[in-house]
Amino acid sequence: MASVAALQRMKPNGRKIVAAVVYDYQMAQVADRAGVDIVSAGDSVGVTLWAQRRESDVTLEQMLLVCQAVRRGVARALVSCDVPMRELEAGDDAALRAATRLARDGGADLVKIDAAVCSHDALRAVVHAGIPVWAQLGVAGDADAAGTARLVDQARALEAAGASLLDFRHSGPTAGPAVVAAVTIPVIGGLGGGPWLDGRVRSMAAAIGYLASAIDDRAERYANVGADALNAIQMLCDDVRAGRPLRGEAPAK
Repeated sequence: MASVAALQRMKPNGRKIVAAVVYDYQMAQVADRAGVDIVSAGDSVGVTLWAQRRESDVTLEQMLLVCQAVRRGVARALVSCDVPMRELEAGDDAALRAATRLARDGGADLVKIDAAVCSHDALRAVVHAGIPVWAQLGVAGDADAAGTARLVDQARALEAAGASLLDFRHSGPTAGPAVVAAVTIPVIGGLGGGPWLDGRVRSMAAAIGYLASAIDDRAERYANVGADALNAIQMLCDDVRAGRPLRGEAPAK
């Protein structure tokens, strides 16, 4: 069974952390079996699966359901769950209540908090409640020296506030290595994070093409589940219309 302490020991040992963002029980089982270190119930579920306009539209009750489903599918990896943006924006007490529910009722081993909309006092309160925090840092892009210095300061402040690890999206080749070197906790990131980080996090819906849009686009992926599903459902339609038995159906007696 994974632990936050075990993840933190990976950094000085030079072992990269792998985090997979998933939204359901079935894919959580697959990711866990594949050997990822963190299975993350992400608030991107709202846009990706439910066609909501923004990630910030996701409610605490919705994230609780997603977190519970993911928890049931994971036996080995750590389960992380995003604290919804609207709870973070509602203030320190709301952020603490939401994190507590996701850990207590959702089964999350740690919670993801966007530091851009959450005070350090709220982060400290969550940590003081015994809930490890994965804090999301800002975006660097092509940061100059001053921008890199600000991000380094932010990372150090989050570590001092008690964050167990950092999420640094689009870290860039300048700020990314600087932040990694400035803190003792692991720094991982998604697309644009770069190999200089202590690990990477990726949405499995995008990585394996579990998207209707993946059927027609030319993005490089590890698989194209959308296209495979389209072909399979077309074959099902053909069998039904031709009066053939369905695959997996017991033969008629």
